[in-house]
Amino acid sequence: MDTTACNGSKDLTPFFYLVGIPSLQEFLFLPVFFIFLFFYLLILVGNTLILVAVVIEPKLHKPMYFFLINLSALDILFTTTTVPKMLSLLLLGDRFLSFPACFLQMYLFHSFSCSEAFILVVMAYDRYVAICRPLHYPVHMTPQTNASLAACAWLTALLLPIPAVVQTSHMAFDHIVLIYNCFCDHLAVVQASCSDTTPQTFMGFCIAMAVSFLPLVLVLLSYAHILASVLRISSREGRSKAFSTCSSHLLVVGTYYSSIAIAYVAYRADLPLDFHIMGNMVFAILTPVLNPLIYTLRNKDVKEAITKMTCFWDPGHSQGT
Repeated sequence: MDTTACNGSKDLTPFFYLVGIPSLQEFLFLPVFFIFLFFYLLILVGNTLILVAVVIEPKLHKPMYFFLINLSALDILFTTTTVPKMLSLLLLGDRFLSFPACFLQMYLFHSFSCSEAFILVVMAYDRYVAICRPLHYPVHMTPQTNASLAACAWLTALLLPIPAVVQTSHMAFDHIVLIYNCFCDHLAVVQASCSDTTPQTFMGFCIAMAVSFLPLVLVLLSYAHILASVLRISSREGRSKAFSTCSSHLLVVGTYYSSIAIAYVAYRADLPLDFHIMGNMVFAILTPVLNPLIYTLRNKDVKEAITKMTCFWDPGHSQGT
């Protein structure tokens, strides 16, 4: 990018102006606001129900559900970094972010996204041990091991985006920076800089590969071993039971990587800018919306725990009506 495009003084701290979806007409702001508000509330309520159900239901005190509450917590945090600002933009026209706020949002957005990828790998490993080495499962998946695996997933994801965020923060920006997005995504901020964007774009691509392609390979390897073990089970009922324990996780993995694919194609394809922005918004909201639905609809234990919990809270039920 031509650095002569910058006219702001270096003594002035940049402010970031979120353009949002450029072609979205103003009369559509309120309907879109309510759509996003509905999705956000669905994410908060659905994932909170899973968190509370797993904590209070002794039957769910298993490694698989311990990792599930990590996933639910991540979904809440992941969307909370971006969606409230989107809602404020749509309802109040609040488009400005300060320099620290923009880079904090960028860092948290990418950190929580990375954490989700690594937690999905840990969940795949849990299913691998449960199905391929069932006799060793209590020994391998102890509470201490589970906590260590989850902590490693969180810590690695919190560290990985730091180099890209720090280097991007040292790029040259005009005093008012136009961000063609609804939040401070790394690529959108880099493209708004007056500096040479090639090094940052390459670093962002390398980190994206590390946190999306490598975890996907590990998940696929786990399921390749799982499939081989399941096919060796002689009874049809046994195979069906083994597959059913993996179905929810497989759907979540499919949703997560589908949203990544949508965002990637939207950025790389020769499409209008609006499609690039909407692809990123799909990535930011699709998986957190669908995860609680998948686990409550397809997982019998979670469904029963949530039903039991909601019936307990129902005043009519407690009075025997």
